Amino acid sequence: MTLTNGEVGRLVPGATPAASSGPEHVEEPVAYDAILLASFGGPEGQDDVIPFLRNVTRGRGIPEERLEEVAHHYRAFGGVSPINDQNRELKAALEAELAKRGIDLPVLWGNRNWDPYLRDALTEAHERGFTKLIAVGTSAYSSYSSCRQYREDYAMALEETGLGGVIQIDKVRQFFDHPGFVEPFIEGTRDGIAALEAQGIPRDHIHVLFATHSVPTDDAIRSGPRDRDFGEGGAYAAQHLAVAEVVVREVADGIGWDLVYQSRSGPPTQPWLEPDINDRIVELAGQGVKGLVIVPLGFISDHMEVKWDLDTEALETSEENGITAVRVPTPGVHAAFVSGLVDLVLERRDGVPTAERPALTDLGPWYDVCRPGCCENIRLGFKPALAGIAP
Repeated sequence: MTLTNGEVGRLVPGATPAASSGPEHVEEPVAYDAILLASFGGPEGQDDVIPFLRNVTRGRGIPEERLEEVAHHYRAFGGVSPINDQNRELKAALEAELAKRGIDLPVLWGNRNWDPYLRDALTEAHERGFTKLIAVGTSAYSSYSSCRQYREDYAMALEETGLGGVIQIDKVRQFFDHPGFVEPFIEGTRDGIAALEAQGIPRDHIHVLFATHSVPTDDAIRSGPRDRDFGEGGAYAAQHLAVAEVVVREVADGIGWDLVYQSRSGPPTQPWLEPDINDRIVELAGQGVKGLVIVPLGFISDHMEVKWDLDTEALETSEENGITAVRVPTPGVHAAFVSGLVDLVLERRDGVPTAERPALTDLGPWYDVCRPGCCENIRLGFKPALAGIAP
């Protein structure tokens, strides 16, 4: 697709030639050397917790006492976040799927906030002679923290390693509505409803809560490209709602449901997306709900936010209010999810036409190259970011 008048002359920094002019969808084959699996990262011991949280909150002026409050969640699990082991499992699963298909694409893994860092992965890429990387971020949706911040960190890693102009990095589209991501949630929701019914809870007393990480309302409004109106909550909320509707249509027709938020970390004066999952559970108890299916729709694996905010706090709130709750598994290394990630890479490697790309909602298939100003963080301003048209 050609650029609009306001975009003409802008080139996508650090991109392969096929993506550098900024088409919404790249339908030209690209001979990638390797896959860059990019994730958030997490501490792997008690001594790592505070340094890790300082990395996560750098530049935001978060006081040490607030970091200690959040550290409690990690310390309850021995100071070890589950995310790194999950990424090791995902990396191995991707390598196995690629080998099964006879695809020679090494998988490099780098984190934004903890070892191994993105800069380490780029250094490894350079040492192995790789110059064209396709990034797979472990976040499915569009917002500053789930997309643009990853793109900023790709740019930062190239600058830190001095590999700008040597290594090019493209990214797969946000995959919130790709069948490989959604199918595990459909299966899990079906199983969760069946488990509650097996305990004697009638269907009309069951409710489904689709849970995702809350973000500042200002960030949510600015998620997605500027030239599309996604309504209240921006593309971030719209994408979650659209996927939830797919799941409900498939396996929960006639059952009440909500999109709820968790893991808020901002000051009380700053508006964040609501309702909070625990507040909603209390309300549902007052309405006679007896069974809850909690679907961690915003997460690809059992991050600390899943293990603490859902498996600990939300389940405790449910029990305290006389509700039987089950938590649906995250995609993790589900075969459909792993296969779907490989398919997303092949879309770009082979230049698959847009019309042939699977998407389960009317919002997709999402953009290969992020649009100008997409997912702006109004507090921090625009920083250099790869895989999108500036700013």
